[in-house]
Amino acid sequence: MGVTLQAQAFDPGALSNAFLERGAGAGAAVTFTGLVRSSPDDPITTMTLEHYPALARRQLENLRRDAMARFALLDAEIIHRFGTLRPGEPIVQVMTLAPHRQTAFDGANFIMDTLKTTAPFWKKEQRPGGESWVDARSSDDDAKARWD
Repeated sequence: MGVTLQAQAFDPGALSNAFLERGAGAGAAVTFTGLVRSSPDDPITTMTLEHYPALARRQLENLRRDAMARFALLDAEIIHRFGTLRPGEPIVQVMTLAPHRQTAFDGANFIMDTLKTTAPFWKKEQRPGGESWVDARSSDDDAKARWD
């Protein structure tokens, strides 16, 4: 599958199990699932993700290809949602297969650190008091910089 962009919810466990079935020769698999976050002191009711479809797909496909080459991954998959999501729902899942544990972890971290700063997704959070766009975070830039 490689890269999937979709509005509908996904089942992280089912995706992980299907990915593992393709893992012949792998010694390690890493799965990261990002969830829509809401905290008791600053709750959100929904998060809406907008994206530029053609550019998002191309950037995620390039990112997947770069990660596979850089870390000698046997496979990698990126699933990213768009549209309106609720707290606790999966928003992104990154899975990597590699001969060894460290490269599987590094590949998944590289994908997530790069995705958060370069993929064309925009987040708008709805709160009881109104809505606002989510600003870029310098900590995300710092995380990506460690791979440069």
